[in-house]
Amino acid sequence: MEVSRLRALRGPNLWSHHTAIEVILTCSVTELNIANLPVFENRDFETRLRARFPALGTLQPSGHHDAVPMAQVFEHVVLGLQASAGCPVTFSRTTQTVELGVFQVVVEYTEEAVGRLACELAGKLCAAALQDSFFDLDNALLQLRELDEDIRLGPSTNSIVQAAISRNIPYRRLTDGSLVMLGWGSKQRRIQAAEMDCTSAIAESIAQDKELTKKLLSAAGVPVPLGRSVTNVEDAWKAACEIGFPVVVKPKDGNQGKGVTVNITTNEQLRTAYSAATEFSDTILVERYLPGSDYRLLVIGNKLVAAARRDPPQVVGDGIKTVRQLVDQVNLDPRRGSGHATSLTKIRIDDIAVASLSSQGFHTEAIPPKGRRVNLRNNANLSTGGSATDVTDDVHPEVAARAVAAAQMIGLDICGVDLICDSVLKPIEEQHGGVVEVNAAPGLRMHISPSFGKGRAIGEAIISTMFDEGQNGKNDGRIPVVAVTGTNGKTTTVRLIAHLLTTSGLRTGMTNTDGVYIEGNRIDSGDCSGPRSARNVLLHPDVDAAVFETARGGVLREGLAFDRCQVAVVTNIGTGDHLGLNFITSLEDLAVLKRVIVQNVANNGVAVLNAADPIVANMAENCPGKVTFFAADRREAVMATHRAQGNRVVYIDDKKLVAAEGTFKHTIALSDIPLTYNGSIAFQIENVMASVAAVWAVGISWQAIEIGLKTFTNSIHHAPGRFNLFKYRGATLIADYGHNPDAILALIKAVETIPAKRRSVVISGAGDRRDEDIRQQTEFLGAVFDEVVLYQDQCQRGRADGEVINLLRSGLDKAIRTQHIQEIRGEFLAIDCALQRLSEGDLCLLLLDQIDEGLAHIALRIKENERDEFILPGTFHRQIYQ
Repeated sequence: MEVSRLRALRGPNLWSHHTAIEVILTCSVTELNIANLPVFENRDFETRLRARFPALGTLQPSGHHDAVPMAQVFEHVVLGLQASAGCPVTFSRTTQTVELGVFQVVVEYTEEAVGRLACELAGKLCAAALQDSFFDLDNALLQLRELDEDIRLGPSTNSIVQAAISRNIPYRRLTDGSLVMLGWGSKQRRIQAAEMDCTSAIAESIAQDKELTKKLLSAAGVPVPLGRSVTNVEDAWKAACEIGFPVVVKPKDGNQGKGVTVNITTNEQLRTAYSAATEFSDTILVERYLPGSDYRLLVIGNKLVAAARRDPPQVVGDGIKTVRQLVDQVNLDPRRGSGHATSLTKIRIDDIAVASLSSQGFHTEAIPPKGRRVNLRNNANLSTGGSATDVTDDVHPEVAARAVAAAQMIGLDICGVDLICDSVLKPIEEQHGGVVEVNAAPGLRMHISPSFGKGRAIGEAIISTMFDEGQNGKNDGRIPVVAVTGTNGKTTTVRLIAHLLTTSGLRTGMTNTDGVYIEGNRIDSGDCSGPRSARNVLLHPDVDAAVFETARGGVLREGLAFDRCQVAVVTNIGTGDHLGLNFITSLEDLAVLKRVIVQNVANNGVAVLNAADPIVANMAENCPGKVTFFAADRREAVMATHRAQGNRVVYIDDKKLVAAEGTFKHTIALSDIPLTYNGSIAFQIENVMASVAAVWAVGISWQAIEIGLKTFTNSIHHAPGRFNLFKYRGATLIADYGHNPDAILALIKAVETIPAKRRSVVISGAGDRRDEDIRQQTEFLGAVFDEVVLYQDQCQRGRADGEVINLLRSGLDKAIRTQHIQEIRGEFLAIDCALQRLSEGDLCLLLLDQIDEGLAHIALRIKENERDEFILPGTFHRQIYQ
């Protein structure tokens, strides 16, 4: 068994809505059925495998007796290892490709690194079972658990993310830590642990300065303990004597209870405490010790949402075990971990713990009497091993008011207020309690999963504060996302949709094969039709709506960049679109891949489908939302049925575009849509229909749609490389990016509407297409064009030198019309060669490989000839037919 490729599908994909690892596995002939694998000491392969991994599930459904290939075993082992390590994964699948012994294995993951490690370990486990050698399952599961715990979101951040998910708010981790983006584009918010993006840096700085915090709280009427900062240990003793014992020693700018020692009564204890505090800060505070319980009050916005009593780390003697043994026993609790990923933290035995034990008359090897409670620390922070009991329902209104006042005085929108008092059942002043600290980015786990009592919906409270639902009752942080796929017309459709959205006043982000655009400005160039570019647009804070060209390659490599889209547009499914690559061998395979965007339309979203293409029309049954069909002929059976049912359709009637739904009908004359050239270019009419249906689904006004259609031209500015027309020496030039048989047929149909004395074409071919697809393009062209210039472009995409040109020439062997054929090395030389042969009244179709560079070269040649002019869209027919 050999792994030839492993990649992470980070969004909805060909296989499922889950994130998943896809592995291409090659099995030997023997490995095609594990029943044929060698038997050792009367134990077959499956028996040996289960001996090493007893938790392995069934390898095939009950009642099935088909051959089980090694690839299928690998699938179940990868899934089983993750599940045994505590990862909530359930989906997996193995599929035989068209190549014998080659399989696609897909297994869900929750953390990519864990999924990749599980694949590595699964390979070793299968090899160990095959060779009957040792495999350390416990160590493998430990590796997976530790990695998962290390990289997954901590409980505080995760509670917020889960609350966002329940509100249908999309999220994306921006780092390996706890920085998370919630929502998209201009509606996004960001959190980092228990901090919001609107948390003031000044407020955080104040909260770090405990002395300043006390002054501000005191000014707000919030009770605080007496105390001051000290310069050295002698000054600390002096301050303690001034304040009166017992006292607390802590760092001035510490957090999580680090370096804090409470209930100090002697000089020796103070010196130890001072030494511990200086490890975390150069400035130390000495405060009056307030007797009572330690409470954490959580304020979010202007409300107290949770309260917990925190108890110091402690053990209970049994008369047998030493303190150290009792601590070890308590730390076996699975809720206790070494970081913040678990609800409790393991108790540490350090100098502070030893000092605390000494003050109670114990040491680490002492055996406490049965039932005796022994504290390992005087402070009760969860980060040092303490526990929490929920007391939210007990908080007196005046206590809650003081907590909110403290948070607002400091300026924190999420605030942990530490209160020392006997009880939260009565006002603080009545019991001589006080607020000892105010914390930015407070830990939430004591409230989410307290040791005792009811967990509180903290994540929901934070999300409600960040995403106020307002009067309309909905704020999911989403901007309109339109995904466009198909064989031909994708880029023009994407550009037109983006233009229409921009015309309506939305700041629009767009990705396509030309680049990434924000509000019309290109911020990245090249083929940007994949998920990485789309994610960058969703990350941009100035984007109110996004339109993504969604190419097959990106979906195969990574899946989609989004979990749901508001609108999915499928223009058409045609031949020649990378068939034969990545095990996509037929139009049916291609349709299954392209319909991924349709399957991931939001429940309240819309799929815009070409009713004239049966393969596309059939995708309607896979759409979770509604469907709008478009076709030039409203009499198409699918269109007629859909229209009769009162659903949305877009069609052409009497040289007008018609959008209809129920009794509603809106018409726009094709003469008012320059892109269609008065309705003469059929493929552009299809692009317009798809675009109008898409923005209709978004909710754009018809006034904005009409203005947008009137102002979108077939210029190199709006649609570079998409049927751009020029005049050169009295001849007509058409520059286009058509690169497959269906696109060539559409271009031929458009070209035939333009009178010309002589027609010529300049063409190359993409090396990653099938031989028949490359050959078919020139077969079509040979029936229409008098001259053909073949050129070899810069990248042959795996083909041998001259191989593509030979295929193109072979397509002209039976050409009906072509009389002159030239072969040129280099795109620009080929263009020049064709231009030199043009006369007035001729037409030349230039099929570009490098769009920007090719258009620039054409513009240069036109500029060099003073007689030439660019054909303005509104004057096209006047100039051609005069």
